[in-house]
This record gives sequence, structure tokens and C-alpha cells, in this order.
Amino acid sequence: MERRRLVNLAAAASPSPSLAQPIKAASKDSRIVEENKKPGTVEWQLRYHTFDDPISLASYPLNRRVRHSALEGYGSVTSALPGDTIDLMVSMKPAGSFLLDIYRMGYYGGTGARHMLRLGPFPGGEQNVPMMSMERLRECAWDRSAAIVIPKDWPSGVYLGKLTRDEPHGTQSYVIFVVKEHRSSDVLCQVSDLTWQAYNKWPGKNSLYDDGTPEIWYTGPHVRVSFDRPYAKYCQCIDSPLSSGSGGYILWEHPMTYWLEQQGYDVTYCSNVDLHVNPEVLKNSKVFLSVGHDEYWSKKMYQEVTRARDEGLSLAFLSGNTMWHEIEFYASSITGSPARAFARKVHMADTEKLMGVKARTIGYGDWVVTKSEHWVYEGTGLSPGDRIPAIIGWEYNGEPADIPGLEVLATSLLHPRTDQWVREDHYHHGVIYPAGKGNWVFSAGTIWWADALSSPPGHITARVNEVAGTFGPQPAAQRMTANVLNRMIKDSPIRG
Repeated sequence: MERRRLVNLAAAASPSPSLAQPIKAASKDSRIVEENKKPGTVEWQLRYHTFDDPISLASYPLNRRVRHSALEGYGSVTSALPGDTIDLMVSMKPAGSFLLDIYRMGYYGGTGARHMLRLGPFPGGEQNVPMMSMERLRECAWDRSAAIVIPKDWPSGVYLGKLTRDEPHGTQSYVIFVVKEHRSSDVLCQVSDLTWQAYNKWPGKNSLYDDGTPEIWYTGPHVRVSFDRPYAKYCQCIDSPLSSGSGGYILWEHPMTYWLEQQGYDVTYCSNVDLHVNPEVLKNSKVFLSVGHDEYWSKKMYQEVTRARDEGLSLAFLSGNTMWHEIEFYASSITGSPARAFARKVHMADTEKLMGVKARTIGYGDWVVTKSEHWVYEGTGLSPGDRIPAIIGWEYNGEPADIPGLEVLATSLLHPRTDQWVREDHYHHGVIYPAGKGNWVFSAGTIWWADALSSPPGHITARVNEVAGTFGPQPAAQRMTANVLNRMIKDSPIRG
């Protein structure tokens, strides 16, 4: 008993048990392996950035350092195929010219990205901030400033466009988009850009959480947001000025991209929006990944992923607060493009039937092992009661569903327990279940899972108002993730 107590104390005090052994990816000789042999660069990161004055520091402190009107922009689509054109709308104050450098995010020898293309300089000037329309919606009708024709040889990935004012020490910001591919892959990694946009306050107080009052987190109806506008600085949990324009990708999802490509997985990428307007992307892979903060889904997205699971696709929810809100899409009133705006409808029902756990909200804690003999824990050195510390947060998934064959892999009581978010079942659960055709569904149930896989250049580990935070990469979590993905690839009834 004394030895066991010491083992548990050591596990809680260290990043993870030292017995965890690495394992190679099941994917071999993939296009992504060859891509990551190419030279990378850390120059994808922003160096110079400024913010406008806040609207009201006293009444609305979250407006601090939100907008960057010196140089900001957005793309005409969230994702594109090789050969497609992405229009970029850019505003500069004062007028001048700007350069555009495109980077594909990945591992690339530890640099985090590869430089793909430089375009410009392009002339730019100040473009108007649109008036609010129905349900506080702001849709920009900006003129096109530049265009990118996606080269045929660009592999699927998450791409950052770094905008730089063409002047000494020119200020910078990002635009972001996904390149898709119509090819078979082992893993399809979805970015959570609907959630990025839901929390986007540009130009100051126009997220799904703003109703025009000083209330900091409004969660009611009658607000809409649009992709036809720049991303302001992400407003939750991490003060990361040098991520402006990238949505929540650098904060929550780049560690997943970096780790997947470091390990050599054959991975392709898609936008949240693709599951609604282009659900055929689900037919080309063996495993689907939901990553980071993946809160906002449409009913059609849920139905398409459920159908894909029933046809043999494995699902790994390496995310938290997943599918908490159902949304309704609207076409752009500027361009007519589908699914460019959306509004919150209701809390999504029955999502535990897909994920294996119910969505929950705020809570922090450790991953506490309950079933160490399961193959998910192979090679980790973990025993019942051992912990992977500081991996649950800031929002999570909770109560396990009643699904045949479902197994609870982890159960932990969370902190805080006595605030407005307290629930009768304030516990995190990690689960897995067989989906019927040799495929699997795994739910980590935490936004912070990717933080335990890697810490790329430019990444800031999560910290929440001095309440809680992560410890960075954890060998046990890395091994568990590899076990899950490798088993899903191996057992898949889908043959690529």
C-alpha cells in the first residue's frame, strides 16, 4: 500500500510516468512523410504586431487588444482543393502595400511549418467596417486585394498566410485556410473553425457571446457571426497576441498537426464547414479526428459523421465541450456563398450516442486511470489510479453513455466544484467503444489533449485566469494516442 501511494504521488508530480514507451505510426511511406523531409522554417511566426485602442476598458475588459486595423484580412473560403482560387480581402490603415507569405503547418524537423510561396507586394487601403445587420451580424463587403490559385502539388494541410506591411519593421497578421485532397488517407483531421468563428469578436463585440450589453458571456439567441470578416485575437484562456488572424488554430490545434506529422501519419485535413457542405470528405479516410475546442456543429454535421461511423469510419474525439451547441447556417448576403454565417440554435441532443460521453462545460483536473489493462494503455506503464496531470480542461465531456461494449478508461473529479458551472456529475470520463464494423470511437473529453502531445514553436501552453493550466507534452498521452490511432487504422474495414 505504501509503495502504491508513492507511485501515485510520483505520477501526479511528474509530467507522466517514465515507463511510457514510444511507438511508431501505423502509416508508412505516406505523402506526409515525404513532405516533412522538406526544409522548414520558424519564420512562419509573427514578429511585429499592434492593437487598436480598446472600446471600453472599464465596462468590457475582454476588448483589450482585440483588433489589428493596421493590417487584417480574411479568405473567401475556409477550405479549398488544389486548382481552386481563394480570394483574400485585406484592409490596411494607413494605406500602403503588403506582402503575402504562405506556410504549410506541420513538423518539418521541429520548425513547425514550410514556406510555400511569397506573393506581392500588393497595394492596400482601409476598407469599411460594416454596419450590424440582422442579429448583430457583421459581414464585410471588402474588395479583393489578392488571390491564391492553390498549386496542384500542394498537399492537404492547414495553411497560414502571413501578411506583412511592406515597410521597415512592418506590422503583421495572419489569414488561415485548409487545403483538402480527394485522395485516400489513414487519418482525416478536422479543424474546429466554427468554434474559432463563434468566439471571434471582430471588430470589437461581435461574437456569438455578445448581445450589446456589458454582459461578458451572453449565451442566448439572436446573434449571428460571419466568416466574411477577419479573425480578431482569440479571446479565451490564453493571451497570445502573435496568433492574431489564425482563429484558435495555433492555440489549440497546431500541437496535434505537429505531432501527427512528426510521427508520420498519413493525414489529410478539412474544415468544420466541409462536414456540412462537402461531407464526401468523410469517405476517403479510416479515422476522423475532432481536435481542440470543437463546440459548434450543425445537425447535418452530426448526421453525416454518424452515418460515416455506421459505414466503418473510426472516430477519435481528441477534443472537449464537443457538440455542445447546434447551429443554423446562412448563405453570405455579400457573395451568396453557402454556410458563410451561422447562429446558435439549441444545445445539441443525444450527442453521447455518437461520442460515448455527454458534453459538459468548465472543469480542470488530471486523467485518472480506471482500466489500465485495456489496449489503449499498452506500453504506458500506467496502473489503476495513476494520473496524467493537468490534461483535463478548460472545458470537457462528462457522463458516459449507455452503449453496448463501451468501456470507461478514466474517471476524475474536477476543480472547481463550487462555482456557477457546478453539476451533479462534475466528473470527467474518457471512454472507448466498438462501433460495429471493426471500427472504434474514442473520446478523450478535453480541449487540452493536444497540449499533451507536443509543444511546437510559437505555441503557448494553456493557462486560465491563474486557476489552471497544462504541463506540456506527456509521454503517456503520446503513447495512448498512438495506440488508439494505430488500432483504428489496423482494424479499419475501409481499404484505401
